[in-house]
Amino acid sequence: MTNTKTQADPTSDLDLEIAGRIGRAWREIRRGATASQARDAIFGIGGSAIEPGQMDALELLVTVDTCRMGDLAEYLRIDPSTATRAVQRLIKDNLAERVEHAGDGRVVAISVTERGRRIHGEVNDRRRAILFSVMNDFEPEERAVLADLLERFTLSVDAAIKAKKHRRP
Repeated sequence: MTNTKTQADPTSDLDLEIAGRIGRAWREIRRGATASQARDAIFGIGGSAIEPGQMDALELLVTVDTCRMGDLAEYLRIDPSTATRAVQRLIKDNLAERVEHAGDGRVVAISVTERGRRIHGEVNDRRRAILFSVMNDFEPEERAVLADLLERFTLSVDAAIKAKKHRRP
């Protein structure tokens, strides 16, 4: 059985209302009243707090021995100069360090520090606790559906942005 998709109709009152609901939910997740509180609860406050972007970088660094700057930029979907600035902040906060690249000493590579590994673990534990608390508001079968829909939503946003870039004059 194939699942045929119908195009959303920008002239349909129902599709306009649904698009508005999705947009408002997206906005609230991104910057709603609780977003800054959620950020503090997950990423910490005070001296041990890290930025969400730092956690994004640590997500990769804790899984590899070393990482080239270009690979980090690609993983984070940012340009290399932005990755360089991000790494400078990681190094300044003792979350990562420059290391010699195993294959080529001319290549700048970075590695997570023990502090970075510890902070990553703490943030990951807080994030997991919040996600499990949220999941408790859904029935088990709804949880899988929610995960599937959020994953599809993310892929669809990426595809829509990519398609828009290719249509530019």
